[in-house]
Amino acid sequence: MGLILLMETSTEVCSVGLAKDGKIVGIKENFEGNQHASQLHVLVDELLKEGNFTLKNLDAIAISKGPGSYTGLRVGVSSAKGYCYGLDIPLISIGTLDSLKNQLIEVINPSEDCFIIPMLDARRMEVYCGIWNQKSEQIQEIEAKILDESSFLEYITETKTYFIGTGNDKFNKIISNENAIFMNNIYTSVKGMAKEAENKFVKNQFEDTAYFEPYYLKEFVGTTPKKALHKL
Repeated sequence: MGLILLMETSTEVCSVGLAKDGKIVGIKENFEGNQHASQLHVLVDELLKEGNFTLKNLDAIAISKGPGSYTGLRVGVSSAKGYCYGLDIPLISIGTLDSLKNQLIEVINPSEDCFIIPMLDARRMEVYCGIWNQKSEQIQEIEAKILDESSFLEYITETKTYFIGTGNDKFNKIISNENAIFMNNIYTSVKGMAKEAENKFVKNQFEDTAYFEPYYLKEFVGTTPKKALHKL
């Protein structure tokens, strides 16, 4: 049992929280988009002060490891590793899609068969996705998938299929089926990290802080800013 600082920076949302015994005891979030570098440590400081804690009270850091935004993940993981080194505490990683799935399980508490498909927006019609069942068992590995009208039909035609994450807007526009349920009120947040982080903490399932890297899924591809193109 420990006090764990949770950090989620894989999308435009910058989310931090404190978890004690697997339950959220404080949370701070910024929705302004891509403000992670300037806001992450500010949010952590505010969170600790409001809870009457200091960094020295922390027993571990848990970071959302991806997939997701290359820049966001780099900022989050670098900060998490910095805290771990400075405080001499362990690093825990939680998959971003796992975290989304965990949130949905808590919201709907499924008693009947269903599928859960978290999707994160990638380029064009592509998403990062994985598939779980109502028992929180992963039944398809995480992949980068290009969406079309036939995507996930083998699941949707079988039973209720819940879609969550930033990829919802893309898929909702091209699919129409009563079994496809889009949960747009669930977003990337530390809310889905607390229980899993506590479980890993108790089992000493820690990352090697020195060598841990975000799970990008795909290599980063840079683009030339429009202003730079005008100068060519």
